[in-house]
Amino acid sequence: MLTQLIMVAIMTMTPVYMLHHGHGVGAAGTVIATHIAAMYLPSPLSGWLVDRFGRLTIAVASGLTLLSAGLLAAFAPTESVFLLAVALGLLGLGWNLGLVSGTAVITDTVPLATRARTQGSVDLCIAIAGAGGGLGSGLVVHASSYATLAVGGGVLALAIIPFVAFTRPRPTAVNVSS
Repeated sequence: MLTQLIMVAIMTMTPVYMLHHGHGVGAAGTVIATHIAAMYLPSPLSGWLVDRFGRLTIAVASGLTLLSAGLLAAFAPTESVFLLAVALGLLGLGWNLGLVSGTAVITDTVPLATRARTQGSVDLCIAIAGAGGGLGSGLVVHASSYATLAVGGGVLALAIIPFVAFTRPRPTAVNVSS
């Protein structure tokens, strides 16, 4: 849900930001096309990474990738379409890693009897988070700036790390009696 909120918030305002700084619709379209490609094309690789390195490790990678995306989007020179495309590519990749790892966590932890209902509830929450990100992003940019939105989204993505730390299985102590 968090990755959806962050991704939609930054993605929604990037074309507005670009047009405001004199870029044409073609440049904004190229940046968004790069973003959309990065959201979906890495899915087979993301699935492999989740299986190879673990769900929680890739969730942390998602948070760090989203942080990188937010910082790059915030601090890229306004004239650099290339750096904005890289930032939005990272944003799409971070979202993808978060979605694939999060879905795998749900699959692993929710009993089969309630999995479909749980996934439906999660999907609803993801949609609400996306709507909130889209609605809130304009307010943030209006009240402050695109850079504030992008940095704020990137920093918010770091909330994934404590979640992973608290949900990582702990080794159990062995009771040795004499």
